[in-house]
Amino acid sequence: MALRIVVAPDSFKGSLPARDVAVAMERGIRLVFPAADVRAVPIADGGEGTVAALVAATGGTLRQTHVSGPLHGPVRAQWGVLGDGKTAVIEMAAASGLTLLAPEQRDPCLTTTFGTGELIRAALDCGLRRIIIGLGGSATNDGGAGMARALGARFSDEAGRELPDGGAALARLERVDIGGLDRRLRESEIIVACDVDNPLCGPRGAAATFAPQKGASAAAVAELDSALGRYAEQVRRATGRDVAGLPGAGAAGGLGAGLLFFTPAELRPGVEIVLEAVGFDEIVREADFVVTGEGRTDFQTAFGKAPVGVARLAKRFGVPVFCLSGALGEGADDVLALGIDATMSICERPMPLDESMRMAGPLIESATARLCRIIRASPQGGVSA
Repeated sequence: MALRIVVAPDSFKGSLPARDVAVAMERGIRLVFPAADVRAVPIADGGEGTVAALVAATGGTLRQTHVSGPLHGPVRAQWGVLGDGKTAVIEMAAASGLTLLAPEQRDPCLTTTFGTGELIRAALDCGLRRIIIGLGGSATNDGGAGMARALGARFSDEAGRELPDGGAALARLERVDIGGLDRRLRESEIIVACDVDNPLCGPRGAAATFAPQKGASAAAVAELDSALGRYAEQVRRATGRDVAGLPGAGAAGGLGAGLLFFTPAELRPGVEIVLEAVGFDEIVREADFVVTGEGRTDFQTAFGKAPVGVARLAKRFGVPVFCLSGALGEGADDVLALGIDATMSICERPMPLDESMRMAGPLIESATARLCRIIRASPQGGVSA
């Protein structure tokens, strides 16, 4: 019987979308196991690729809307309607993502989630009352205040002046007015696809964990964390909701908390939503092994990113899981306690980051072939295919 292999990668951000990663993995498998039964299941965990994965899995349609970017420049953001015709799926990164800014423009003290709020409003305008929102890949650290402002909330300082955009301004927050919040939210189901379990504030909070990669200095991280603490207290008083400490509240620069504060949101691991939509449990249960992957595997992966979600489900059926990564960073071995049997970098030799990103396709193919040769040579993996 032919070897049954599932390839279920996330995107390699900045290099290849998940579907192209899956194609490269399958090519590598065919070099070693040409007769294998390979099932390609591109996935996502709430970040980049979530819209594409869910729309493809359900036979939905893609749409585009002009919104404000992280610094209010115009952005043409893609979102989708699932095959049921009733559910919208949005990636916050399409409107408020880090890749929308040049490196020198990145400043989480100033960036905003306003455009994400505009995407939610566009879905509501289309009559859609079930909305899946993918978090991840954000350029922001404003706790979702920009999103809430786009939906009618108002934030002002001691003098009654409306605060400017960005996370730093929240340090001056004195009044939160939710009287103008879009009433259609009350009759909506908001499902938040979240790829991390961080709280809003503190050592594992939005600023401390994620703001440095968005351009924040050490001083700015401390400033942003303090500002989010003030924001959480003032919004708690206005809404009666105490959500800052919940897992996922710190996702996407605190947008997780903003959605919990201002909408009837339910946070779920993003990869679970995607795996459920594609019917992954039925696909993986008869597999001999799974190959997953992502651009960088490090301590953040263990918080619940796509490869770990794949591994947890595969382990229910005793299926081995191998993770190929563009880079292995600090804490990469943490995933070995969460269902991933082994990790491997796709890089064959020391090389500059820009070269490895440019050559991602061939490197993934070659690494997958190397992995398959190891599996073929092992006592348990020597299956004729």
